[in-house]
Amino acid sequence: MAQPRLASLDSSMVDRLPAYSQPLFVAKSKKGLTFEAIGQHLGRSEVAVAAMFYGQAQASPEDVEKLAEILEVPKENFEAMMNFPDRGRAGPMPPVEPLIYRLYEIVQNYGYSFKAVMNEKFGDGIMSAICFNSKVEKEVDQAGTEWVVITLRGKWLPFSRF
Repeated sequence: MAQPRLASLDSSMVDRLPAYSQPLFVAKSKKGLTFEAIGQHLGRSEVAVAAMFYGQAQASPEDVEKLAEILEVPKENFEAMMNFPDRGRAGPMPPVEPLIYRLYEIVQNYGYSFKAVMNEKFGDGIMSAICFNSKVEKEVDQAGTEWVVITLRGKWLPFSRF
């Protein structure tokens, strides 16, 4: 069986991330685990697990216990993951990493279109990024071309009149 392709931590990002991020990525690589495999062990989505590794999501005590178990690392190394995250500091704006820049570009190019369609469907408001989940899937069409499917699912929050 082929080894899974594993995401690793770019060394240029280390200084912008929490101290626990680098040891998490090292342990993940040593164990040969994908975010999907870790997510299955934690009962969380692979996107949520990756967000925890980058310090963009808060881990629960159960998450830390299960991470320590699957990565075979003392849980004390990762207790800071239960602190409040400092979101949005992982990279420069606009992003320079090409894949992240493409996601940013999608919002630049289609953001107002997304907004207009959401307003027509839901009224005046915003999509929550707090009451939110996401998933990434792979599709292969009949020609064998691989496609990325990103689902962003957020609670609709109508603006209140005052």
